[in-house]
Amino acid sequence: MLNIDPLSLIIRAPVVIFSLTLHEFAHGWVAWKCGDDTALKAGRLTFNPLAHLDVVGTICLFLGPLGWAKPVPIDPSKFHHPRRDDILVSGAGVAVNFALAAGLAILARILVWREIFPQTEFGQIGWAMMGEAIFLNFGLAVFNLLPVFPLDGSHIVRNLLPLNAATRFAQLSRYGGLLLLGIIILSMNVPFLSWPIIKLMLAFTGDDAAGVVVHFMMKYHLFS
Repeated sequence: MLNIDPLSLIIRAPVVIFSLTLHEFAHGWVAWKCGDDTALKAGRLTFNPLAHLDVVGTICLFLGPLGWAKPVPIDPSKFHHPRRDDILVSGAGVAVNFALAAGLAILARILVWREIFPQTEFGQIGWAMMGEAIFLNFGLAVFNLLPVFPLDGSHIVRNLLPLNAATRFAQLSRYGGLLLLGIIILSMNVPFLSWPIIKLMLAFTGDDAAGVVVHFMMKYHLFS
C-alpha cells in the first residue's frame, strides 16, 4: 500500500498525468491515421492533460494501483479496415505505456551498469520518479490488456475472434462495469496484477537496477 504524503503525491503527479495523457493521445492519433477524425474534431489530439483526465480515475491512480482517463471518442465506422484498425487503436495506448516503461527501465539498467548514481536529493527524487514511471506504465499496459469491457483488451480479443464468437463476447459488455469494479476491489486486497508488472520491471531493469529503483521509491513512500 502507498503511504500517501505530500512529497509522494508531488512525485507521482507528473508521472500519472503524463502517462494517462500519452495513453489517450495514442488512441486518438492512431484512430486519425486509420481514417477516424472523431478525436481530432473533439480536441483530443493534444498533450494538454485537461482534455484527457477523468477526475475520479486520476484520483484512483494517485491513491491506489488502478486508474483511468476519459476514453477518446472513436467511430469505428470511419476506419479503413474496421476490425484491424480497432485492434490497432486499442493497442496503441498499451503500446506507448509499455514502450515508455521499457525505455526508462533500460535507461536505469544502463545507469547502474555505468555506476551512475544520484548524489543529491534532487537526483534521488528523479530516480524515484523514474521508478514510479516504470512501475505505473507497465501497470497501465497490463491492466488495459485485461479482456474486460471497456478496457482495450476487450476490443482486441473481440476483433481477433471469429464473427459469431465476437458477437457473443460483445454481449458480455453489459457486465463489464461490474467485472471491472470487482477487479479493482480485488486488486486492493490481493495484488494479483503486481506479479506480471514486477516480472516485466525485472526483465528490463535487471536485478541490480531494480533494487536501486525500488530503494528510492521506498524512500519516498512510492513502493512498499
